[in-house]
Amino acid sequence: MRAHLVRIGNSRGVRLPKPLIEQAGLTDVVELIVREGRIIISRVSSRRAGWAEAAARMRARGADRLLDPPTSTRFDNQEWEW
Repeated sequence: MRAHLVRIGNSRGVRLPKPLIEQAGLTDVVELIVREGRIIISRVSSRRAGWAEAAARMRARGADRLLDPPTSTRFDNQEWEW
């Protein structure tokens, strides 16, 4: 599908047909990325989307362990006063 760039103040914009917006699942806020001479418009997803499921899978296979052994600091060896 071809579209024309339209002037919007000092910028330019593209009018997207409603069926394309619905098909892509776009909302009022989108992510824009320039890659190899192309502008990619995509829906915004939560930065942490899928983290809970990934953590559950790691836990299930026992891969949720610390990489380094815990080390104590002086704060571990003295009583704190609030």
